Amino acid sequence: MSDPVRFLGAFAHAIAGVALYTDGHPARERAIDVAYQELRDLQAESPNPLFTFLGDEVIFGRLPIRELKGWDWSTRLANAGIQRLEFSADVTRPELEEFLDDVLARLTLRAIDTSEARQTRPSGIRFGAVGVRGEESVEALPTATLNFGLGEEAETVRWLHGELKAGSVLPLQEAEAVVRSLSVAMHANQAMLLPLLQLKDFDQYTTTHSMNVSVLAMALAETLGMGPGAVRGIGVAGLLHDVGKVKIPLEILTKPGKLTPEEREVMQKHPVDGAKLMVTSKEGLDLAAVVAYEHHIMLNGEGYPRLHFRRGCHDASLLVHVCDVYDALRTKRPYRDAWPTEKVVSYIDERAGVEFDPDVARAFTGMMRKWDSQVAVLNSEEQALPTAQPAPVATQLPEPTPPETAAPVTAAPAPPPQG
Repeated sequence: MSDPVRFLGAFAHAIAGVALYTDGHPARERAIDVAYQELRDLQAESPNPLFTFLGDEVIFGRLPIRELKGWDWSTRLANAGIQRLEFSADVTRPELEEFLDDVLARLTLRAIDTSEARQTRPSGIRFGAVGVRGEESVEALPTATLNFGLGEEAETVRWLHGELKAGSVLPLQEAEAVVRSLSVAMHANQAMLLPLLQLKDFDQYTTTHSMNVSVLAMALAETLGMGPGAVRGIGVAGLLHDVGKVKIPLEILTKPGKLTPEEREVMQKHPVDGAKLMVTSKEGLDLAAVVAYEHHIMLNGEGYPRLHFRRGCHDASLLVHVCDVYDALRTKRPYRDAWPTEKVVSYIDERAGVEFDPDVARAFTGMMRKWDSQVAVLNSEEQALPTAQPAPVATQLPEPTPPETAAPVTAAPAPPPQG
């Protein structure tokens, strides 16, 4: 058995140990020790070992490892965003342990916690994606693979919508993988980053908008102090809130002018259609189904679908609603220009208590004022994410008008009705 094979076997065993045992447990420590020793033994011959995981193939340097043809861990690691893995000659055991924790988080699709925050430190371990046609990327991969765009995520969302159009069951695993990847992008640096895609082709609006709402909803959930599991659930609900639009003809979705009453009726069916798609799925999508159904219902009972009896909406629906309106208004549509950020935030302030839950609206506008400089508008799905900077002390957007002098909320302009 070659040294690379021994190391990868010990590496996989160490991941299992990290998954099964808590910090400090002897079995966990022993598994990490063995993996680290195998790595050091390997580095006696290859100081900077480089592994590439391509489907069921494992490549060491430039040579395939025949003993590991069909090794299931190769596919698992590649699917978790670890297609290329390189160790420096001076890698330490603590770095290996931290990396194992992060690998486990990626494999289990856990919401982001301190494992991602640890990646911002210098490390002797680098990992990332492989370039086109299996060639290694020309540029050196940054530690923790934080320099990436959102092309694969957008393509996955388009595929997901295509599956639903074809009548397939909603693929929850892929939706969760996209949400996790978006969360990694948000936490790629020491400061929060909100990567929002800029719409280029309107026939891709649902894809772009769904990803943006997912990012905003997760950021808002974190701002409100929700735990990792709840944040992930909100992210999935945000990503799927508009899936009912797969039932709407493209000519209605992309119509540049005002909708006819008949077209508007078709458009306003998408919350019900989206909820049906999820409740008939075999997956556990109850929360996402509720959000899909309720995300256009206003606090005062207006909006759609019309309720026979006025009632409150789920907390997750309240979060996604405000994020949905924010992204819709800041995006150029066929029938109007994009609103400036300041105008959108002011609109949400003014509609608090009428359209939006006041506490949620206040938290959202406060978040956007705090993180205004951290909003990264990406003009392309492939554009690399920028490095987040610490939020400035002074906000760039004006604070809301005090309640006692605020203009009546009924005077605020209504949002465009098509979305």
